[in-house]
Amino acid sequence: MLKPDSLTLVATDGHRLALVEVKHDVGITQEIGVILPKKTLLELGKLLAEGEGDILFESGENHLFFEVGGRMLISRMIDGQFPAYERVIPKGNDKDIEFERERLTNAVKRVALLSNERSRAVKFEIEKGKVEVTSSSSEFGEAREQIPVDYAGTAMTISFNAQYVLDFLNVVETDIVSLSLKDEVSQAVMKPVGAQGYDYTYVIMPMRI
Repeated sequence: MLKPDSLTLVATDGHRLALVEVKHDVGITQEIGVILPKKTLLELGKLLAEGEGDILFESGENHLFFEVGGRMLISRMIDGQFPAYERVIPKGNDKDIEFERERLTNAVKRVALLSNERSRAVKFEIEKGKVEVTSSSSEFGEAREQIPVDYAGTAMTISFNAQYVLDFLNVVETDIVSLSLKDEVSQAVMKPVGAQGYDYTYVIMPMRI
């Protein structure tokens, strides 16, 4: 969604949602909203990594045109109505925990090695001053890793697909990330803390195991 003062990109697969908002001052006077194929975004990412300078964007009746570094990418637009993503983003998550990104990433990677191969589930056992990331399988046993945190709220346990958590951690650039929760069954929100130039919100559904 291209708005007069910002560009919003959002994607969802029903289990999680990623939303990025970037401010701009390119002189757009009206809103432009389109749905792009996943392959288009992947190809555009490659062009941005290889090219330099500004990106030229034009919208036709059924196609979009991106010019990056003298190379043109043409994509069809997907017909249909995008889900009302604003409703998915929780507003009442009142339990906030901050982690060192690298430490959380390594803990989830190590613990996930013993998670169930189908569910890839890991548990976050949250208590005052610590979070224990755990997993177990009938074949390999149990893995457990403790992370000290600054948290004094109610103890709770919530489970996530490990790969979904790692997908977020692998693309953020800040040293600190936050996890905001309401309870053990509602959507959680992960965000980079102190990101410069953009606002990134990652909504992830918990698992029941």
